[in-house]
Amino acid sequence: MDVRLRIQRFNPEQDDAPHFEDYTIDAEPMDRLLDCLHKVKAYEDSSLALRRSCGHGICGSDAVLINGVNALACKVLVRDVKQPITIEPIRGLPLIKDLVVDMDPFFQGYLEVKPWLIVDPVAKEPERERLQSQEERERFDDTTKCILCAACTTSCPIFWSDEGYVGPAAIVNAHRFIFDSRDDGARERLEILSSKNGAFKCRTAFNCTAACPRGIQVTKAIQEVKQAALFGSF
Repeated sequence: MDVRLRIQRFNPEQDDAPHFEDYTIDAEPMDRLLDCLHKVKAYEDSSLALRRSCGHGICGSDAVLINGVNALACKVLVRDVKQPITIEPIRGLPLIKDLVVDMDPFFQGYLEVKPWLIVDPVAKEPERERLQSQEERERFDDTTKCILCAACTTSCPIFWSDEGYVGPAAIVNAHRFIFDSRDDGARERLEILSSKNGAFKCRTAFNCTAACPRGIQVTKAIQEVKQAALFGSF
């Protein structure tokens, strides 16, 4: 079947502003949008710039706007989207070329919340792994699923307009450790997330939850972080 694609293009060496170009390729209904982009690059225009890695919804590198909605190109089937299919780079991050954006501001917010296990430096080193019950693990299970694709953060209207905001993905990854019974850094993270660029900038638009390709309840996690900051409930 013929598939019509409308792809945003931008070459900083040639273009003053982004523009759209149209392509028609042969594809099957069960083909993924990532397959379609590969066909454009292989057979129509080799200069098309895009990111991809695993191609199976795990690496998170191929997040784009598909008909105005944030998604992973490798998880969207041709049959499930209306033609012409408009593909654009995710919003809120500096555009480098075509569908490639600068992820540095995203990862800067991520690193600000210290997304790693923090243990008491004066505590005795355990002689075996740090044990955790199934119930303790379940408390933060949802937020362990994040693949750092930035789909949630770049769907957030606050992030679009405020480059200082750490963003939903950073808060989700903070949640993953704040509620981890093995971690001793919750208060430190909550202090960071209580600052002007932290969790309280969230306006509960639910864009982030709708955008997450892993089905994480992002807005719920942000609200739980807010409650923990206000009431020390962690």
